[in-house]
Amino acid sequence: MAIETPNYPDHARLGALDSRMVDPDCLDWVPTRFEGVEMKVLMEDRESGLMTALFRWQPGAMLPHHEHVDIEQTYMLEGRLEDEQGSIGPGEYVWRPAGSRHVARAPEGALMLSIFHKPNRFLD
Repeated sequence: MAIETPNYPDHARLGALDSRMVDPDCLDWVPTRFEGVEMKVLMEDRESGLMTALFRWQPGAMLPHHEHVDIEQTYMLEGRLEDEQGSIGPGEYVWRPAGSRHVARAPEGALMLSIFHKPNRFLD
């Protein structure tokens, strides 16, 4: 199956149509290529690029200039995420249209749930 929760062994025994229950506490934080940004992949379809993940940003972390190839959605759990268009904090939600570009920053750190239909394209 192309859709999975990487490194989540309990799913190996499930049938094709069984629900995949995921306890994020059982997943390790994995560093990204961006300093101070880690993630836990909750669901990923490597063929289509669809991904749902928790992201943890350390204070001052930044995601360089990038383009959202398809719709991206983010729900903030803790901290604040900002760019040149504004900022969102705990309990707030933002979605970005395909083709939108920005530099994202977390001055005080952040914890967020994000859903990507396709991976971002980084312009660095």
